[in-house]
Amino acid sequence: MKVIVPVAGKGTRLRPHTHTKPKCLVRVAGKPMLGHLLDRIRGLPIEELILVIDPDEENELCIRQYVEANTPAPVRYVRQLELRGPAHAIALARDFIDRDVLIIFNDTLFDADLSQIDQTPSDGIIWVREVDDPRRFGLVVTEGDRVCRLVEKPEVPPSNLAMIGMYYLKNGPRLMECIERVMKEGRTVKGEFYLPDPLQVMIDEGCHLKAASVQGWYDCGTIDALLDTNRILLQNGHHRVVAATDSVIIPPVYIEEGVHIRRSIIGPYVSIAPQASIENSIIHDSIINEGAVVREALLQRSLIGERACVKGGYKCLNVGDSSTIQGE
Repeated sequence: MKVIVPVAGKGTRLRPHTHTKPKCLVRVAGKPMLGHLLDRIRGLPIEELILVIDPDEENELCIRQYVEANTPAPVRYVRQLELRGPAHAIALARDFIDRDVLIIFNDTLFDADLSQIDQTPSDGIIWVREVDDPRRFGLVVTEGDRVCRLVEKPEVPPSNLAMIGMYYLKNGPRLMECIERVMKEGRTVKGEFYLPDPLQVMIDEGCHLKAASVQGWYDCGTIDALLDTNRILLQNGHHRVVAATDSVIIPPVYIEEGVHIRRSIIGPYVSIAPQASIENSIIHDSIINEGAVVREALLQRSLIGERACVKGGYKCLNVGDSSTIQGE
């Protein structure tokens, strides 16, 4: 099986953090988003992992260094020189797809049983989740567990089953043919090519795609969503504690080795990366990145970048890498 993961998105809703790192390397619950994804596919029979990346050389180097230290399979990198939508990103890998393919978009994390990939008698799987406001999502309409129609953010939703951004196709080359057809016909949504259009072509031509529910679906696309996902992951087993001096640690938290904590109250729902230093502070429901310094501060619902420095005050902060915030 080949696995395609597009990671070329600019991550504008996660700025300022994506000014200095690729979106997929923004940390949540102790590791980058991409690290959580790699953990979830580890153990699958992967012949090759294909990452679709942007042409920025610094971003590519950061991604390569992280992936090559953590990959569960051989890796190929494909550059997306212009952002023309998710289906266009997938199409860039067409020369390397000669068999079944698993596609995972990196905006969200998931809890799902991927063992059904080997067991399904259908031609493919679209993973879905029931949602409260279906108008915000691309939806599947089913007959039994068979997908019969895909609808993108409808005003009048025909179902509440949202596509989470993960797809498995037994016939990868056929998917590529359908993407190419849709692109030649110019079928876009706001100027971009989306995957539901070629998938609908496959369905209309008799392809049996199954809808499979996930147990969890966690958004990482905005600062608030990232902090919510940090909380959920910590509640569900992604927790770790190290020794702290004259401090109180309230679980669940994820505190990595090399963190300096002194005379502080940490938690619940706090992730702290290596080499961070925290003194005389109270922090909860926050993410503190590598090398950050926090002094005499009370932080909640905050995301503090790498090597950032926060001193004083009561704050809900979103501080980019190598920045300084000082209270009165």
